Amino acid sequence: MRIQYLGHSVLMVETLGTRLILDPFIKGNPQCPISVDELPKVNYVLVSHGHSDHIGDTIEIAKRDDAVVISNFEICNYLESKGVKTRPMYIGGKVPFEFGNVKLTPAFHGSSISDDSGTIYAGMPVGFLLESNGKKLYHAGDTGLTVEMQLLKDESIDVAFLPIGGNFVMDVADAIRATSFIMPKKVVPIHYNTWDIIKADANKFSDGVVKSMNVECLILKPGEWIEV
Repeated sequence: MRIQYLGHSVLMVETLGTRLILDPFIKGNPQCPISVDELPKVNYVLVSHGHSDHIGDTIEIAKRDDAVVISNFEICNYLESKGVKTRPMYIGGKVPFEFGNVKLTPAFHGSSISDDSGTIYAGMPVGFLLESNGKKLYHAGDTGLTVEMQLLKDESIDVAFLPIGGNFVMDVADAIRATSFIMPKKVVPIHYNTWDIIKADANKFSDGVVKSMNVECLILKPGEWIEV
């Protein structure tokens, strides 16, 4: 499994001949190093919630690539009305795909979509647990610290992507505690320093998880790849 960080909360995942993009906020993302036109063809788009910095360019990308969007029921209903293929899910069991399994996890946040018709209810926000080729990736989405994260410890997660920017999501202290709940092999901070309101010190987060629980922390620059 190869993973590229594209800034904010955007991940590109390549596994078993399939390419997925998570929370594809490309246009308007000051951290993203590529444009939508430069984005390679994707097979699946995963959307954690309806806010514009997460649903982002989903419609354009999905239509361009004939990709399937995996998200909650309400977001999928909205996207289907725009001519997008979807696979609606909700928090519950794993769903198998050709690349592996997807499970939606709880996230404590809001979710709405703003378009020309106004503000639309976009269901419950979620995180994603991806399992492919013997590896597991957890993308928390936008969330505060939750006790439900303790359940993820039993998953033996290879790499966890956790927001640390505060204000709308976990801050550094809560993200360190979340890491202690999950105990992944590696952890990557996301959703910080995109704007001043979510400014955070990734090195402080790294020091906290390395010193207190000996979890490897990878501070990725937008555009960087890792392999798990």
